[in-house]
Amino acid sequence: MKRTFFSTMLVAATLLTGACNQDKSEVGEAGMNAAATEAAANPVVDNPNVAAETEAPNPNAPVMTFTETEHDFKDIPANSVVKHTFEFTNTGKTPLLIENAQATCGCTVPSWPKDPVAPGKKGTIEVQFDAHGKTGIQNKQITIRANTQPSITQLAIRGNILGDGSQGPVAQ
Repeated sequence: MKRTFFSTMLVAATLLTGACNQDKSEVGEAGMNAAATEAAANPVVDNPNVAAETEAPNPNAPVMTFTETEHDFKDIPANSVVKHTFEFTNTGKTPLLIENAQATCGCTVPSWPKDPVAPGKKGTIEVQFDAHGKTGIQNKQITIRANTQPSITQLAIRGNILGDGSQGPVAQ
């Protein structure tokens, strides 16, 4: 019984080894490996958010110049809603179009002008932060996408949400 089992295993191993031992020289460097080598030598990344190395900056592009890019609410009462208005001026030479303004979470809601902001004119981005269900120090980012160079501008808000006492005394 052991001899039959051993013989069967030996035949199976021989067949498997013979089937897997193909001559790799058929493909060689001129086959599949050449395509992989070529792709590694010439990587192509198609990212529309990054300017090409040869692309010149547009001197007429709109420019968002903020009076401040960060705001600290300091201490915020528990379960309250606070607002702050960021003011900017289009210091570029063409109308400024804001495509979108988005925050890092749903508790922070930005609102922005939907109409173009002419060169030299001011605009505002109002940010509303809802502190319901939150405690402690909070930092939120607001990302603005516009027809500026670069197309992304970041704003930030922060604050310390005070406890409402429902969790018991807080150790200081």
